Amino acid sequence: MIKNGPREKLMVYGASALSLEELVAILLETGSKTESVSMLASRFVMQFRDTEEIHYASANEFQTINGIGAAKASKLAAAIEFGKRVYQEQSAANIVTIKNPLQAVQIVQPELSFLQQEHFHCLFLNTKNQLIHRETIFVGGLNISIVHPREVFRIALKVSAASIICFHNHPSGDPTPSKEDISITKRLEESGKIVGVSMLDHIIIGRNKHLSLKEESYF
Repeated sequence: MIKNGPREKLMVYGASALSLEELVAILLETGSKTESVSMLASRFVMQFRDTEEIHYASANEFQTINGIGAAKASKLAAAIEFGKRVYQEQSAANIVTIKNPLQAVQIVQPELSFLQQEHFHCLFLNTKNQLIHRETIFVGGLNISIVHPREVFRIALKVSAASIICFHNHPSGDPTPSKEDISITKRLEESGKIVGVSMLDHIIIGRNKHLSLKEESYF
């Protein structure tokens, strides 16, 4: 008879069959005096919310969770670093270097062109203009001015980006910038200067066309 523990489940069905909580429980090995390893793993996942948050967290951050000391935190950090290095080796041949605005547009246009709501999306680049992360920061109605630079650059700093390229779509299909578009662009550029992350461009995606606010000298 097969036991129901995560280790036994892994051995029978493979690691891909485990939930995030179960994977964390295997790494933690033991719980604390007051709770089981499953409960501790569940609290860990609740605090860090998803794999994206865990990916960029440090061993010191792991130790802020009651029940996780230096040993457990080190084991978690080592496992995450191991995964990063395996992934980096596998993806090294597929590194995308952004050389011009059109190349950046080709990455996001298929995704953004036909959306019915405005999406504010960013590409995060390293010092070699290589794409290291991309994320939709905001999904909303028809007013992109609600985007706050704090959220954009919080992510940029977290992934150690040297520069960013921002995008948002116009559901109408017309990429002509509004006053709000120009205003948020200038705010983003100024905020980037303060934190040391360059905003290379803000591009509006329309229906099979786009507009670069940088090329049009809006900033």
